[in-house]
Amino acid sequence: MRSARRALPQSNRKSRISPAELRRVRPVALLAAALVWSAAAQAADYRAVQDNAAVLYDAPSREARPLVVVSKHYPLEVIVNLDAWVKVRDHTGALAWVERKFLGDRRMVMVTAPSAEVRVKPEDGAAIAYAAAGGVVLELVEIAPGGWLRVRHADGAGGYVRTAQVWGG
Repeated sequence: MRSARRALPQSNRKSRISPAELRRVRPVALLAAALVWSAAAQAADYRAVQDNAAVLYDAPSREARPLVVVSKHYPLEVIVNLDAWVKVRDHTGALAWVERKFLGDRRMVMVTAPSAEVRVKPEDGAAIAYAAAGGVVLELVEIAPGGWLRVRHADGAGGYVRTAQVWGG
């Protein structure tokens, strides 16, 4: 029997990781976990208010304290989904709860810069189609390469805006 064990290939033998090897592997494992978390964070889920207005509460209940009323198309990041309630984050980072029935699938972005130049092409040197003031909400049509978003204004005017100038994309 002893000779049969010695004949087994190295890959079939049980091995233990020494404390020194574990110390060498741990930073790599932590880095890999951070990269996975970062990728998940970049794939955020955004929704916009679909009714004329929605009340944001401090807890998932109509008996909770109302915090603010937000208007139609206001973009919100989904943090937690419950049955009838959704915990959301707004462009300021504030957390609140909203009834799920007030949120739609339409993607909207809010201009967070004092003014955002919407261009006819996704290029810094392209002609400016229009300028959107801070706080203006635009429909997100598509995510374009190179840090650009294709957007459309409520009046129908479209173009491309830099992701750094808006929130919700």
